[in-house]
Amino acid sequence: MSTSGKCFCGAVELEVSGDPLGMGYCHCESCRSWSAGPVNAFTLWKPENVKVTKGAENIGAFQKTEKSVRKFCKICGGHLMTDHPLWGVVDVYAATVPGVAFTPGVHVNYQETVLRMPDGLPKMRDFPAELGGSGETLPD
Repeated sequence: MSTSGKCFCGAVELEVSGDPLGMGYCHCESCRSWSAGPVNAFTLWKPENVKVTKGAENIGAFQKTEKSVRKFCKICGGHLMTDHPLWGVVDVYAATVPGVAFTPGVHVNYQETVLRMPDGLPKMRDFPAELGGSGETLPD
C-alpha cells in the first residue's frame, strides 16, 4: 500500500509505502518552533519507504543539529519531512500525508511540553532508551 502527500502549494509530492515504524507527538522546542505549533505530529518511516515523486528540485533543507535534517518546499515554504540519520528513519509530518490514518502511540520530549495532553499515551521525558534517551516516562 502507498499513500501520496504534498507540500502546501503542491510543487513537491511524495509517496510513503508500507507501514510506518511509529507515530506520535514531539514536544521539543525545536519541533515547536519549526512547526509553529505547540506539538509536532510525526510518522516515522524507513528511508526506502519514502519517495519524492514530483518536484525534488524544489526541496530545501536545514540542519540545526546532527539529529535532524528538516526538509521543506522552496516555493511555498511548506514543511515536508525530517531525516533523522542517526536513527535511520524519516519523519513525514502527519499533515503531509493526510491519507495515512494517524494513530499516535507515544509522546516524546514531554519534559519540554507547553501543551499537556492527558490522553493515556506514554509520555517520554526525552526519547526511548533504544534511541539514546533516558527511557523515563512522566505522568499523564
